[in-house]
Amino acid sequence: MNVEVRNITRLYGSQMALDSVSFDIGKGELVGFLGPNGAGKTTMMKIIAGVLNPTRGDVRVNGSLVSAENTEVKRSIGYLPENNPLYADLYVMESLEITAGIYRLRNRKRRIAEMIEITGLGNEKHKKIGALSKGYRQRVGLAQALVHDPPVLILDEPATGLDPNQLEEIRNLIREISKEKTVMLSTHIMQEVEAVCGRVIIINNGKIVADGSTDELLSRKLSDNQILIVEFDEEPRQSQLASIDGVVNANPENGKWVIEAESGLDIRPALFRFAVGHKLTILGMQEKSQSLENVFRKLTRENGS
Repeated sequence: MNVEVRNITRLYGSQMALDSVSFDIGKGELVGFLGPNGAGKTTMMKIIAGVLNPTRGDVRVNGSLVSAENTEVKRSIGYLPENNPLYADLYVMESLEITAGIYRLRNRKRRIAEMIEITGLGNEKHKKIGALSKGYRQRVGLAQALVHDPPVLILDEPATGLDPNQLEEIRNLIREISKEKTVMLSTHIMQEVEAVCGRVIIINNGKIVADGSTDELLSRKLSDNQILIVEFDEEPRQSQLASIDGVVNANPENGKWVIEAESGLDIRPALFRFAVGHKLTILGMQEKSQSLENVFRKLTRENGS
């Protein structure tokens, strides 16, 4: 089941939220959709889910045009919106029965039982939603988005507000779901994207600034500057490190120093001389590895964030 996004533009009055955005998502892909606040992520996901119409352009799911009026194509799409709006006074089973009824599902009880099993809600199914933890409420939202067995799943910030244990549970659940479905996932948690997504799309100011596999984005060389993580046996002063010839930045981080050198310069010999001159011992030194967070910051800053 393919998702085709073509030249999507969305205006709110005179403000442009999306500017001629185009991309495809193939069957079985799990795509991370990233961007700073106000970049247009949620607007794009609402348009793909058929909740909001674009000003210009179109979205097609397996060739069918997606729109707020086309209820038939929405059978192919599951959508978990940001902040997961649920009726707190409903019981879990009651909420799923209502959702299944909206889709006019046959064998409703069997499908709800499957959703309870898949999302791990077995011990919570007779509780009111308002009595559930944040993690279990997210599971209810996922169950609602999946109850009609859509081939395309749109998840907007599904991990918001979860503790590390809940985060791992939701992450594993999304991995399992993605084995059979096309999944688009928006999140601010970069580690989440690196852990579960095979492809990343980054949007900024309503335009796509990067689109590629996670490995491709991580392999991008964003700067010619050498960046080292250095640990000393005693703390030097920041002003001392900054005064070393060729050092651009020196910042403390978790008991170590992140030191950036001028473009094309190997700063390691100067650091060893500095340590000897100040009677310090270098306990460790390593080049800072690329992270998706580095890539995200660089691309969104370069493009006007």
